Amino acid sequence: MVGLGAWSLVGAALIILLLPRSLEQCGHILLSAPIVRLGDQVTASCIINWNCSHLGTDWRVVWKLEPELHPRERRQHLPNGTLQSTITLPHLNHSRVLLSCCLHWGNSLQILDQAELQAGWDLPDPEIEPVSLMSPALADPPTAPYNLSCIMNLTTNSLICQWEPGPNTHLSTSFTLKSFKSQDKCQTQKDSIPDCVPEVGQSHCSIPRKHLQLYQNMSIWVQARNALGTSASPKLCLAPMDVVKLEPPTLWALEPSPAVAPPQPGCLRLRWETWRPSLYIEQKCELRHQPRLGEAGWDLVSALPARTSQYELCGLLPSTAYTLQMRCTRWRLPGHWSEWSPSLELTTAQRAPIVRLDTWWRQRQLDPQTVTVQLFWKPIALEEDSGQIQGYLVSWRPSDQAGAEPTLCDTTELNCTFQLPSEAREVVLKAYNTAGTSHPTPVVFLESRGPPLGRLHTTARDPHSLWVGWEPPSPQPQGYVIEWGLSPPSPNGSPMTWRMEHNGSIAGTLLQENIRPFQLYEITVTPLYQDTKGPSQHIYAYSQEMAPSHGPELHLRHIGKTWAQLEWVPEAPELGKSPLTHYTIFWTNTQDQSFSTVLNASTHSFVLRGLEPSSLYHVQLMAASQVWAANSTSLTLMTLTLEESELHILLGLFGLLVLLICLCGAAQFCCRPSRKYSLWPSVPDPARSSLGSWVPTITAEDILQLPSLRDPSMPPITKITVLEEEEKKPGPWESNASSGPGSLSTLVQAYVLQGDPRVPSAQPQPQPGNSDQVLYVQVLGSPTGPGPGHYLRCDSTQPLLEGLSPSPKSYENLWFQTSSPGTPEPLVPHPEDDSIFEPLLDFPLLQGLRVSGAEGLGGF
Repeated sequence: MVGLGAWSLVGAALIILLLPRSLEQCGHILLSAPIVRLGDQVTASCIINWNCSHLGTDWRVVWKLEPELHPRERRQHLPNGTLQSTITLPHLNHSRVLLSCCLHWGNSLQILDQAELQAGWDLPDPEIEPVSLMSPALADPPTAPYNLSCIMNLTTNSLICQWEPGPNTHLSTSFTLKSFKSQDKCQTQKDSIPDCVPEVGQSHCSIPRKHLQLYQNMSIWVQARNALGTSASPKLCLAPMDVVKLEPPTLWALEPSPAVAPPQPGCLRLRWETWRPSLYIEQKCELRHQPRLGEAGWDLVSALPARTSQYELCGLLPSTAYTLQMRCTRWRLPGHWSEWSPSLELTTAQRAPIVRLDTWWRQRQLDPQTVTVQLFWKPIALEEDSGQIQGYLVSWRPSDQAGAEPTLCDTTELNCTFQLPSEAREVVLKAYNTAGTSHPTPVVFLESRGPPLGRLHTTARDPHSLWVGWEPPSPQPQGYVIEWGLSPPSPNGSPMTWRMEHNGSIAGTLLQENIRPFQLYEITVTPLYQDTKGPSQHIYAYSQEMAPSHGPELHLRHIGKTWAQLEWVPEAPELGKSPLTHYTIFWTNTQDQSFSTVLNASTHSFVLRGLEPSSLYHVQLMAASQVWAANSTSLTLMTLTLEESELHILLGLFGLLVLLICLCGAAQFCCRPSRKYSLWPSVPDPARSSLGSWVPTITAEDILQLPSLRDPSMPPITKITVLEEEEKKPGPWESNASSGPGSLSTLVQAYVLQGDPRVPSAQPQPQPGNSDQVLYVQVLGSPTGPGPGHYLRCDSTQPLLEGLSPSPKSYENLWFQTSSPGTPEPLVPHPEDDSIFEPLLDFPLLQGLRVSGAEGLGGF
């Protein structure tokens, strides 16, 4: 037997078998409520009858809610022998779901009974503060309908009411439009009106005319009903004619009549017909209009006469098409506005052109009596609604003739060519349309007697514009005429473009009309003065210059082992081509290493240096202008190979360089002090060396730790003042060979004066003629201390211990370390004596010196 958990875990398909006849009456379902609010609790019980006992013991009751199984259920044996299985669904979240009581028997699932559960929303009124769905304060009925409104339609002759049903409750809800007649303000019911039930899914309903009293009040409301209860909308109290909605009128254009003058420019005349069933109803109407073209909004005209059917609308733009619509309602009584009528399109009348015509001309003498004139003009609107221009008239009247002026040109173009007698000096230009002509514009052919312009110059701002500038002459002109066109003129003979500048103080203008890139333009500027003009000046310019067609051809002139000389012939300047600004040479070796250099446009040759001998190079020249660049043909070259003698010279130089580097390294290695002392011992020279360089190599055990000289406990000062050399007297070291240790103090006392250093010395001063007395050293030490004394060498350069035997080794000076028999009183240094001496601890002759007295050192 497969467990229930295995069914849900592996998702095995449950085999639903048809009930056998023995199980048809085996069980049934009882529900606490078949319809509940969405999210409410539902309790269901499945009663298993006693006749199911033949199933044995290998079965169980299983609840199934759509595809989900709910194994948790409570069983109870009732006194009548039946078995009751109960399940509680805490939250029903399905609007419609099927609940099944199944019998799990063997390997199959048998359905005993099924019941449908429904759940729906139970929302409060939208104007009431929302509460929780599970709150007990919720009312059972569905949400009441709202926004109830009614209209009396005379076309269908019925009262049409519509409403908002509210949110979907997921329950089947029916709506009913209820009403009754009333004599007063709907406080009491007089006659009932049959209910109006709309079709399913609709929220409007119509009450026929036979159930209505048009001028009698009636109460109307909407009732909503579903499985949870009923609710009703707020009631309306109205008379059907107070909510009547008329049909819109029909608009027509008012036909012209010989008895009526035509409309003024900017005005429209129209008429309308009201809907025939509403002829007995007094109405008022509104008219709205907007231009057919453009994005302008509707303009409303509300003050239409009440008892008229035609109207003249003015204040519009002339020669403009307009769209018009009208709507009407009851006048002086309540009612609804009708829908807007179908649109009517009308065009306003024209007015005579109100323009200013800027003119310019060219004259060419055809023969002594005739001149050919080419006249140009441009209309400038003086008002927003200046009128549409349909054509232009050019006329000339000889001075000796009266009457109408003969017409020279009648054209829709902006130029005209005609012939005049040589003595003609003026023509007249007019613009016209169906409403009339503009004010005449006289065109006077001026003579060139004014001062010319200053320097004329031009600059291309972009491919489609040119800036032309000049220096204004003196006196200042009244304006300028600027002409420009292709040079030479195009084959189709298109006229030159021109423009008139009425500001005589400007010194330039931007030309943007009919400018194309890579084209040569001829620009002409003419100053205009009072009753005359200045001579025209010309300049040529390109709006955008073209790139060079190709770069110059590159040639190899000379080549060496590490250099190559290139040359090229610059291209001749071309009209319309941008001048060159620089050259760029690129060369690449066989290892794809690229090099480049930039040269001035005036350079016609270049030498490539730093090349490798016997190497292949690819060279290319690029010629560049301000806007474009063009490459020349590429050139491939190979440098020359080095000769055998040159190789020998290079190898020799390389060997000398290596030898020189080795010698310099050896010299630096030998001369470094740390290296020299490690190879041979350092022998100090007393006469030429400072005591700092006499210090021999001392191990860490030999270094003496001495107190500072500033320490108050420092030993007293003892100094050796004079060493005298006596003729033919053995040296102190020789005479001391047979003496015992006891004679050491006597020998020392012959050379050392002891005493307090603060007491002036009683030693007699040496005679000036005696040059054998030399001050060598000052010894600092304690006569009673266990260690050797401190010493400071004097700055004398005379030989030390001249004629004596060489100084003994450090291990041979043991006799210096014997103490004197007598130990004098220690000397305390004076506090005012602040001399600072650097202790020379390694002086070879004083390492083992013991001072036995200091009587004669007071004057040191």
